[in-house]
Amino acid sequence: MHTLILQQLSMSIMAVAFAVFGIVTPALSAGTPEELVSKAEATFNNFQGDPEMKWIRNHIAEAKAVIIAPEVRKAGLVAGASGGRAVMLARDPDTGKFSGPAFYSIRSASLGLQAGIEKAEVVMLVMNDRALNSLLSSQLKLGGDVSISLGPIGEGAEKSITTDVVAFGRSKGIYGGLNLNGTLVTVNHEWNKQYYGKTVTPTDILVRRSVTNPRAERLLDKVAQAAIK
Repeated sequence: MHTLILQQLSMSIMAVAFAVFGIVTPALSAGTPEELVSKAEATFNNFQGDPEMKWIRNHIAEAKAVIIAPEVRKAGLVAGASGGRAVMLARDPDTGKFSGPAFYSIRSASLGLQAGIEKAEVVMLVMNDRALNSLLSSQLKLGGDVSISLGPIGEGAEKSITTDVVAFGRSKGIYGGLNLNGTLVTVNHEWNKQYYGKTVTPTDILVRRSVTNPRAERLLDKVAQAAIK
């Protein structure tokens, strides 16, 4: 009897989670790759100009790649879901220049009491080759396939962090607040194809650098300049 009740409760929670994903999905479908790149540039500028984001400025030169998600939307009642689109730029270890962007979708679900829908800007630094190589695959789970932690803000800027990925979030003056453990990061093949005019993989874009798009030059230059110590 208890088992049946638990199964029914689990199914109810899953149904709510899927319903919430239905709220989030339209945000994932909005816009174009070009608009996302433009918003990613604005988000990066916001983080660079934020006095609380010292750790990013101090350690971006050590990062193998940078992930920028201009709008991560969180929705929730009993179960919550968050989602958004992101771009990833990878640093050439020889020249220090950045390549990309490659386009990704991010989705996560969590249980707990959450109210309303929140929107946050997220920047993640990919700190080692293992994490970068994992992100070149079709899909990975943050906190599972690679380790992730929320980065320090303000006076904690010199704190040492050893996780594969370090994440920072901003939302109307509120920092952190996003639990990215369990988040799925999935390659957006459709947007990559649309942006570069042919079918390409993240490896083509970020490692082989066999394709470019001049509309990304301003974003790439700004990230590269920020990584110069």
